[in-house]
This record gives sequence, structure tokens and C-alpha cells, in this order.
Amino acid sequence: MLREKLQEYNIILASGSPRRQQFFKDLDIDFTIQLKEVEEIYPPELKGSEITDYLADLKSKAFTNLSENDILITSDTIVWLENTALGKPKNKKEAFSMLRSLSGKKHEVITSISIKSKDFQTIVNDTTVVSFKKISDKEINYYINNYKPFDKAGAYGIQEWIGFIAINKLEGSYFNVVGLPVHKLYEELMKL
Repeated sequence: MLREKLQEYNIILASGSPRRQQFFKDLDIDFTIQLKEVEEIYPPELKGSEITDYLADLKSKAFTNLSENDILITSDTIVWLENTALGKPKNKKEAFSMLRSLSGKKHEVITSISIKSKDFQTIVNDTTVVSFKKISDKEINYYINNYKPFDKAGAYGIQEWIGFIAINKLEGSYFNVVGLPVHKLYEELMKL
């Protein structure tokens, strides 16, 4: 259905995330991948979805030569815990600290998507509330050593071992936590 709707467009996914790329394949979208290096720095006064909206937009600004039929899709995800954004951990120590801070608490996973053409741009976001049970240092170390979650906001993937053993409640979209609110992307692309 979406494939026919988008036939006249050249869909560009600006993401190296294998999970986001798989979602596009699963939605039956023909797309190309183009990556541009962007320093993901945002103003410190931004909170929650303001951060992800800003970063999705910032990533889109790296693409200055969109042609008439191009639709560029950029995205950003953070874990929002106690008024603090958790991005991707730089090393084992940071990953351990993030996972320990999530243990036994609720947090939000926020993802923004920018859909941009030569003539318009729309940014949408979605929030999912995730509850973690208490996890031990041993479990945290096992996960980090075996799954190396350094490319994931908050240092975890819900679809991996830690998600199976630690997440005991989810309010909102599962796919948003994996890295893309697919239902929102579908809605926006159907409006084109």
C-alpha cells in the first residue's frame, strides 16, 4: 500500500541503524541509505522531545541538495530519566552507569522523525514509558559484555536479552523503543 503511494518519490533514510533500516524493509518501502556525519550537540535548556526534535532536524540540515522528488527521513532517540537525557554510551563504564540508573525505575524512550523534501518539513515524535525491574550488577555486566550496547540510547535494546529479563511494563509503542515509531512514520508518509 505504502509502496504505491511513494512510487514517485526517492525515499532517503539517513540512518546507519540496522533496526531502522529493517523497519523500512518491513514497511515495504523502497529506499536508499545516505549518511552524513553530524555532531549531535543540542542546547542544554532543551528537555525531552525538544532534544530529539532538535537532533532529527539537525541531521536533516546536513542534506542541502535535495532534488524535487527526494523525501529525506532522519530520526533521533533518547532515553529520558529523571530530567536527564541518556544517549549512546561511549564505553563500558558509561553503559554500566546508565543501566544501573535505569534499574528499578520508569523512564521514557522518545524518538523524533523528520520528514523533509525540497519544499516542506514535518517533525513528529512519540514517547513510550518503560519500567525496569531491579537488575543486579552481575546481570548488567553480563549484558554489556555479551551484547555491547554502545550504539543504543540508554545502553540497552528492548529486543535483546536485557529487555527479556528486565522490562516488566511498557506503556506505548514497542517499536518506538526499538528506535522508530513506525505507526507515526506510516501516518505521515500516507499524507504525502
